[in-house]
Amino acid sequence: MLVRLFDICFSLLGLIVCFPILIIIYLVGLFDTGSPVFRQERVGRNKKPFTLIKFRTMSVDTASVASHLASSTSITSVGAFLRKTKLDELPQLWNVLKGEMSLVGPRPGLFNQEELTTARDAQNVFSVRPGITGEAQVNDIDMSTPVKLAEVDAKMISELSLSNYFKFIMMTVTGKGSGDRVKPNI
Repeated sequence: MLVRLFDICFSLLGLIVCFPILIIIYLVGLFDTGSPVFRQERVGRNKKPFTLIKFRTMSVDTASVASHLASSTSITSVGAFLRKTKLDELPQLWNVLKGEMSLVGPRPGLFNQEELTTARDAQNVFSVRPGITGEAQVNDIDMSTPVKLAEVDAKMISELSLSNYFKFIMMTVTGKGSGDRVKPNI
């Protein structure tokens, strides 16, 4: 209950404070891809679908697959900067405010990531809201290792406290973790 209260307060504050940045990124994105906002159906709490919102970092014609399956050639120059600084995640504050996500929790996967969904189901990971960041993200564990990711997510859920909540947020804000990998150019 307290985590949800912090989620509401911080996401609302973040949207207000970052509003000028959101507008600037949106406008730059119009010139970069023509479609700066990316929407994608993801697996939410109790495996219910929700629409995740991010700033687009890949070209518009990129297939809707997990980042580690997408080619790095799909990432635009602006997108590379957004990914590196994690600014592409800012619109997800709206998902947090709506109650579809938390600031801290397991990153929401795609419905076509069956191995990840099965591994997370076995670990009861879907009992909580997915998050923008968490233990896996700050330790460079992404969706390319579904079983390991599910185990780390389950561990984080079982050990989540207010201090860990703030620790993962601070680690993310200060640049810990590299985000989801993409396939290198070959």
